Amino acid sequence: MIDYELKDGIALVTFNNPPMNVLSSNVLKELSETLSKIEKDHSVRCMVLTGAGRAFVAGADISEMSAMDPHAALEFARLGQGVLDRIQHLHVPVIAAVNGFALGGGTEIAIACDIRIASEAAKFGQPEVNLAVIPGFGGTQRLARLIGPGKAKELIFTGDMIDHAMALQVGLVQMVVPGYKKDASGAPLKDEKGKPVQDNAPVVSASMEMARKIAGKGPDAIKMAKKSINEGLDMTLAKGLEIEAKNFSALFATEDQKEGMKAFLDKRKPEFKGK
Repeated sequence: MIDYELKDGIALVTFNNPPMNVLSSNVLKELSETLSKIEKDHSVRCMVLTGAGRAFVAGADISEMSAMDPHAALEFARLGQGVLDRIQHLHVPVIAAVNGFALGGGTEIAIACDIRIASEAAKFGQPEVNLAVIPGFGGTQRLARLIGPGKAKELIFTGDMIDHAMALQVGLVQMVVPGYKKDASGAPLKDEKGKPVQDNAPVVSASMEMARKIAGKGPDAIKMAKKSINEGLDMTLAKGLEIEAKNFSALFATEDQKEGMKAFLDKRKPEFKGK
């Protein structure tokens, strides 16, 4: 259900729960186990999260939720929120390579990541009200903080989907890349039903390229930058500046800081060791 690959310090994590990569309790638990593996592996510098097939994650498992009473629903929400909190606070940056449908829990996972790159095939939405429930994995909180309360309320109250272009316009994603296969002439390829053939490779490639760029920087500096931003967002500007100054100064006790500045003065590429 969760595929994991580590190469050159980049952890590629893929939802592979066909046909639409829905989030069941078992998928969430397996994702949690994968995060534990990443937390223990000091060679990991960045994580890319994507989906196999047509979907990034098309939502939570409705067949599982339909049998829940309020107590079971509370436990399910706490499980999902706990896993997504771990993504948000993971010590390394997490890039969401949104290849297709990211609905309900799929949007909630994407907005728990640090950076979102979308394929042209990507669709976002919080359609929970269509089932007479609300987002339960952080959507009511993170979405409003990310794109503003007005647009977040519109999406959550209507249950509407938005495409890659609107997601870029409102700041839900930071980049959009091609998402459909083309023939030699550049025309879109169509399947037997006349629909464009989805291509996940560009969004994964763009995300991996950004991940490699991040992985080449000072590892402790990246960790401190993420920590400073995350913690500061929940505080006043004055408190956030205190955290920034503290974390900035702490990096001057590292070998990488000495190496980075010496390499700059020597006009050569630095060799960071994460120390």
